[in-house]
Amino acid sequence: MTTNPDQDFVLKTIKGRDVHFVRFWFTDVLGTMKSFAVIPSELENAFAEGMGFDGSCIEGFCRTQESDMLAYPDASTFQVLPWRPDSNAVARMFCTIKTPSGEPFEGDPRTVLKRIVDRAAQMGYVFNVGPELEYYYFKDAEGTEVLDRGGYFDLTCLDSASDLRRDTVLTLEKMGIPVEYSHHENGPSQHEIDLRYSDALSMADAVMTYKLVVKEIAMKHGVHASFMPKPMADEAGSGMHVHQSLFDMDGNNAFFDPEDPQGYNLSKVAKHYIAGLLKYAPEFCAITNQYVNSYKRLVDGGEAPIYISWAQRNRSTLVRIPGYKPGKESACRIELRSPDPAANPYLAFATMLAAGLKGIEDELELQAPAEDRDLFRLSRQELRKQGFATLPDSLGEAVELFASSGFMREVLGEHIHGYLVEAKREEWNSYQRNVTQWERDRYLAAL
Repeated sequence: MTTNPDQDFVLKTIKGRDVHFVRFWFTDVLGTMKSFAVIPSELENAFAEGMGFDGSCIEGFCRTQESDMLAYPDASTFQVLPWRPDSNAVARMFCTIKTPSGEPFEGDPRTVLKRIVDRAAQMGYVFNVGPELEYYYFKDAEGTEVLDRGGYFDLTCLDSASDLRRDTVLTLEKMGIPVEYSHHENGPSQHEIDLRYSDALSMADAVMTYKLVVKEIAMKHGVHASFMPKPMADEAGSGMHVHQSLFDMDGNNAFFDPEDPQGYNLSKVAKHYIAGLLKYAPEFCAITNQYVNSYKRLVDGGEAPIYISWAQRNRSTLVRIPGYKPGKESACRIELRSPDPAANPYLAFATMLAAGLKGIEDELELQAPAEDRDLFRLSRQELRKQGFATLPDSLGEAVELFASSGFMREVLGEHIHGYLVEAKREEWNSYQRNVTQWERDRYLAAL
């Protein structure tokens, strides 16, 4: 019998809750959830020796001749799935992927995040994140017919998805994921549920669970939920603003300094961290905004920032310093506003953290804040003319910046970096070969 308390809890709960299947969850490199079911009698062996599966079937994992992989379940992530029946219940655990020799598999996104989190710990920090994920409800998966015409924070008959959000929040809480806020977003039938901050690895697991729960509850109500970054041309895109902070091992917020001469209550550590984020944001954009469609959200005049800038009051900057509770140490954090919810959270959090830590290590100087300027009104060309660097304007540009980044290769490892360069170049080239309706409307009759 195992002596690990988490594993003991899993085995006792399985007996007490009539659990007949345990699903092993993990993601491919792009962040798509993968799963296979294990019967309870196999769990003790799985904890000790892992469960084998064919890695050649998983996007970005390995070639056929190197396909044997082992999934080791993390007992601390065990939860019974509340949308499945109580009798013959189904539970889940997230897994770490290893090779047959017992080495961590370099293509496992969860392992990448663990490695960067461990590096932060060696520097004396715990990385906390709190993402805000937006998404749309549509009548079905075949089109973009919305459920309502509500707007920000509406609580009227316009917000027909209140029941869906309520069921989603209750389901998340049953799975041990605390929710801070839920509300209608700017776009018609667009919604947001914000998760209470926690350490990065737990939060990446929570984000994957969140996205699945949103889709499961939508399906239960007969509608479709989509995390596509920009599903409709004339409506707001969906973002994943990521609030983040570093705490020391004594529980003190390393970003907080009430004596900050600039009045932002930011420590030197925080300012170096922000400088790192700003410096490397163009290079990790292919991670935080990984699809062709992501760049339809990152456009001139949109609500997503495209310029390398920071501020406190100015929501048009790439990094913002939330000021809801000024002077409160635990609330001191920064917010990166460019990522979208289609990103792989393990790789997104890993690259953000690595960039910030690099800023601290290199003591990068933070540029002046861009307060009291509405940067949304300026085109990319005008921004560059005024000295603002910008994020890539397409996946094609983003993947070439990513490909030439030695820093991203170091952070993600050769395996994942090389796979993403190849996969994202193929996606961009495929898109480039496609002739759109916009082009036909504009050129067919005129040329």
